[in-house]
Amino acid sequence: MGKRLGEREVLFREVQKGMTSRILYIPFDHLNRNKGVLKDLDPKTDVVVLVESARMTSGRDWHKERLFFLISSARHFAEELKASGIKVEYIKAETTIHGLDTAKSIYGDLPVYCAEPSSFRSFAQLTEYGVKFVTNDLFLTKREDFFAWAKSQKTYVMENFYRAQRVRLNILVLDGKPEGGAWNFDADNRLPPPKNYEWPEYLYHDRDEIDLAVAKDLDYEPTRTWATTRKGALAQLEYFIKHHLDGFGPYEDAVVKDNWALHHSLLSPYLNNGLLDPAEAVSAVINSYKQGKAKIQSVEAIVRQVIGWREYVNGMYWFLGEGYKYKNGLNAQLPLLPVFRNSIATEMDCVSSVVKDIEDRSWVHHIPRLMILSNLALITGTNPQEFLDWMREAFIDASDWVMVPNVIGMGVHADGGIMMTKPYAAGGAYISRMTQYCKGCVYDPKLRVGDNACPFTTLYWDFLDRHKEEFVKNHRMSQQVYGLKKLSDLDELKVRASQVITGLSKGQI
Repeated sequence: MGKRLGEREVLFREVQKGMTSRILYIPFDHLNRNKGVLKDLDPKTDVVVLVESARMTSGRDWHKERLFFLISSARHFAEELKASGIKVEYIKAETTIHGLDTAKSIYGDLPVYCAEPSSFRSFAQLTEYGVKFVTNDLFLTKREDFFAWAKSQKTYVMENFYRAQRVRLNILVLDGKPEGGAWNFDADNRLPPPKNYEWPEYLYHDRDEIDLAVAKDLDYEPTRTWATTRKGALAQLEYFIKHHLDGFGPYEDAVVKDNWALHHSLLSPYLNNGLLDPAEAVSAVINSYKQGKAKIQSVEAIVRQVIGWREYVNGMYWFLGEGYKYKNGLNAQLPLLPVFRNSIATEMDCVSSVVKDIEDRSWVHHIPRLMILSNLALITGTNPQEFLDWMREAFIDASDWVMVPNVIGMGVHADGGIMMTKPYAAGGAYISRMTQYCKGCVYDPKLRVGDNACPFTTLYWDFLDRHKEEFVKNHRMSQQVYGLKKLSDLDELKVRASQVITGLSKGQI
């Protein structure tokens, strides 16, 4: 019986091989049936290939929650395509190229098609292999259109791009003017964390047989935080709109101790791996606004994240070129601090708590990423490339196109101001105002010197002093630099800063 089944399998493969004329390669961040190379799929003559490469799973110190999400989403996607009658080969191989070679060994030396990859490295590898590319329409802006915009600008200000996007896409615009009377409501969306506020519950996702198999392969027990199917991603979008959208805007920059996500959408992983289309997410949010269920301040805020910042970052990644990721304009050379990989390697409550959240779920929202993690890397002088590598490995929604501009350009100001006109450096006062971490912390955000001075406060002023010659020429930084002259304890502060950096490097501060 087993032999006859084997013969049938061989015969079936031979029939498929004879009917197949194209290999459609689907990277793990192109999981969308209606986009990219799958738009013109012919079930009779095309075979869809996904490759789970060993290099992807073991090549770096990836967070296992991230690996679980990406792999399980891809396996689910492959099974859903099969269930709809599409020929699919889900191949485990040493590398992507080895996987494509395996597909060709089954179906013959057929042409391979793929949507434009999301990183320079993948683009180079697949180009060398001879892959034919179609437009990557998982974004709302074609790369050539972004290049045209960028080349027309003297400076690459995201707000200018965002306003052009609103008009081009006809989103929250009436007769060329913004709905609500303003292009953005940032000023209304910077409230500190409220006291005694009851945050709505979050949606959790049940695990099926595919999830459990992936978890077993990884020897990891995943959380129920992240969906791994298109159905689950749509449920997350619906849940956000119903329970969190209206409150999103006012508190989007706040950070609280007893809640890990506040009103944030938790949609970025699905937008970045293809399970959600940015256009459908924006449309659903705007429909809620049109029905009177959400404030313009909150709706505009999420629209800005999706059609503004997300599209801008992807465009800048390709526009700035492959060498951009290696910039180190501030000559920062400190090795990656232990606390980034171990939440108990510091007594700083804010840093320890944020890293613990990443250890638990592979995610924190944009303010902890920027104003705590990146801020710490910036003012300690941590090497940008080491910090970038860690961010790429740690976050569930990380890709090269996401993290390179966000870290090099925004987070640690390593590009000399190409993307951002000022570095996002801040002392303990900001963290005290916008978070709940300072109360009960062993360090005092009001103090610059002394054993219990907040490291952020100490290092902020030390950072300004170290780079005063560069920043005094920056019209957005000169006032802060001149503030150094008012410090009567600058020499003592420099000593304390050196102690703090040494202690952080040893995991003892």
